[in-house]
Amino acid sequence: MYKVYGRVKSRASRVLWLLEELGQPYEFVDVGPHDPQVKALNGSGKIPVLVDGEHVITDSSAIMTYLTDKHGDLTYPAGTPERAKQDALFHTILDEIDGVLWVAARHGFILPEDKRVPAVIDCAKWEFERNLARLESRLGDPFAMGDKMTIVDILLVHCLNWAFGAGFPITSDRIKAYGKAVRARPAFQRMGALTPA
Repeated sequence: MYKVYGRVKSRASRVLWLLEELGQPYEFVDVGPHDPQVKALNGSGKIPVLVDGEHVITDSSAIMTYLTDKHGDLTYPAGTPERAKQDALFHTILDEIDGVLWVAARHGFILPEDKRVPAVIDCAKWEFERNLARLESRLGDPFAMGDKMTIVDILLVHCLNWAFGAGFPITSDRIKAYGKAVRARPAFQRMGALTPA
């Protein structure tokens, strides 16, 4: 059985949601970054951490790729044009959506106060809106890759949820409808039920 260390309101939710989609059993250890249990597995103290037997895997994107490749679901086979397109979209979201949200979070509350640059947050909101508009033109229907749900959808919807919670602009009706439809999946609902009261 897998063991996932992290918090539901973090990038760990991507891994938890994916495991629910895959129908794989797991144990969830609800701990934050730099918790001693996390630091024992990942010297950086970052979450999520996945333990698979004797193997420790860090970084939500690496964990997601590992799990989908291992179970042969929610991905396209390695070495195919479809996988290359999936990877391109996945990495675009990491770079242009997740990365922008992370910079804003760092300058909003993570960095020491004397290192924060509040003006960066307004710039990040502008960049997020621009990048999301460009990304929209690349999305399929009903899922990001077309007829098949993949880890791209989990990544993108997690970022949309993060953006909404952080007050970032999501003005596209198509993006809003897409996010709502993907969030309605039973696996997402089960993952959401893990949220501490």
